[in-house]
Amino acid sequence: MSLASGRFKAVMRGGFALAFCGMVSVGAALPAFAQDVDRASLSGEIVSDGSSTVGPITQAVAEEFAAEAPDVRTSVDISGTGGGFERFCNGETDIQNASRSIDEDEVTLCEENGVEFIELEVAYDALTVVVNEANTFLTCLNVEALRTLWEADSEVTTFADLNPEFPAETISLYGPGTDSGTFDYFVETILGDDGEIRQDFTPSEDDNVLVEGVAGDPNALGYFGYAYYIENEDTLNAVEIDGGDGCVAPSPETAQDGTYQPLSRPLYVYVNVASLERPEVQEFVRFYVEQAPELVGEVGFVASPEESYTESADALEAAISGDSAATPEA
Repeated sequence: MSLASGRFKAVMRGGFALAFCGMVSVGAALPAFAQDVDRASLSGEIVSDGSSTVGPITQAVAEEFAAEAPDVRTSVDISGTGGGFERFCNGETDIQNASRSIDEDEVTLCEENGVEFIELEVAYDALTVVVNEANTFLTCLNVEALRTLWEADSEVTTFADLNPEFPAETISLYGPGTDSGTFDYFVETILGDDGEIRQDFTPSEDDNVLVEGVAGDPNALGYFGYAYYIENEDTLNAVEIDGGDGCVAPSPETAQDGTYQPLSRPLYVYVNVASLERPEVQEFVRFYVEQAPELVGEVGFVASPEESYTESADALEAAISGDSAATPEA
């Protein structure tokens, strides 16, 4: 699906709206927010956790926000999307960074603990399959080959098993751990709803660990968010993906125009509604929505469609005011 299509709907849970937003172009004119606050007068601590993919976006926002609110401390922890949701739904964090949408079990956990939240889509990513820079022969994989390589009963152990013209070198696989939203997205998208992944790969919820593993092994293959590839493209090669219409390289352009399929995906932040009672959290999330169209591009992601950020701002103000009726309807 092209980013340009966008989508927005509100789902009522516990009297608050969960906002599901599509994405946009950089430089969009955003709405004025509900009130003017002297951010320099704010203080306190904001705790975020979750995805190592979304973490760099939140970190970039936090660094920019610190220039306007120097007495507000924002932590950006990385425990993976699943691990982050566990903390978030236990009321331990204010903001959850997520490389997939919240699942039913996590919604139930939040409900059981009385945690109400809004979901804001903040960027798009091109999940990137990579090999070591020394590997110049594996330039493209189709989805079927990717599935055959990663499925639980795979008989692929060497590059020659993928293509007899390739070297018969054993493949060292690296991928996100099971607490990672990137892991969940990849398994669902490539292996299917009932698919299971092979176990003989090196896992980590920290994408930096995966980068180091692939960069240090000439026979390695792995996958993670595009931003981590672009920051390390001097030691890694991106593998093009053939989703059915030919080989396409990951890039902001191919993620935005919808040609990089099926590994283009939305990225989210979730905000605890109770945390929005604190002015420093209100202003941080307002600032996030204000600055996301420009900042996401600076850290290697794709900004959303203009209407999505506008709808995100409206959903945020509705949650702050407690007026769920102000949230746009599906």
